[in-house]
Amino acid sequence: MSGDKTLSWAFAEEQTVEDGLLASARATADDLGLAATSPATGALLRLLVSVAGAQTAVEIGTGAGISGLYLLKGNDQLTLTTIDVESEAQRTARELFARAGIRASRTRLIKGRSADILPRLADRSYDLVLVDGSPEEAPGDVQEALRILRPGGLLVIGRALLDGRVADPARREPDTVALRGLVRDILEQGANSALVPIGPGLLLFQKPV
Repeated sequence: MSGDKTLSWAFAEEQTVEDGLLASARATADDLGLAATSPATGALLRLLVSVAGAQTAVEIGTGAGISGLYLLKGNDQLTLTTIDVESEAQRTARELFARAGIRASRTRLIKGRSADILPRLADRSYDLVLVDGSPEEAPGDVQEALRILRPGGLLVIGRALLDGRVADPARREPDTVALRGLVRDILEQGANSALVPIGPGLLLFQKPV
């Protein structure tokens, strides 16, 4: 990977200016050891919601609520269902949403494993699904995500490149192998899809109409 590309990605992150609330949320995420969506990735998520006019979204991997807040900021009519196994993470996210002035009726936080929760969600009911939980569970999460997405809905897979590990064929960790296979499977479908080297990577796929 050329140094110029690395500098370009770093530059993109630096150009995304976040307010004090998000800066504070990042500090809290660091303290709790929670992964946080990069600033440039968050800005892209917000734009995707806005352009798509998404009104219903599901997020797998609540974290500290940073990615969820970006989604909510993309459309003030969006309602978000967000899933995480960690109570502390969801408490932190709920506090962040409240501090940002997000109405409680716009969010539904569900504690549990995605494999247990997603099958309970209705078919073809959501405009956007963000898969950003355990990389090893991502293939199963994507299968359920495609079921609950409406035709034409947008699937977003976070950390799709695992900070470059997926692109290195010598890396054989279980999470790396799982995401490498998932990226290949999605892109080989030949539909509207894109692998975006931003933050730790973002994979986009539009469900066929």
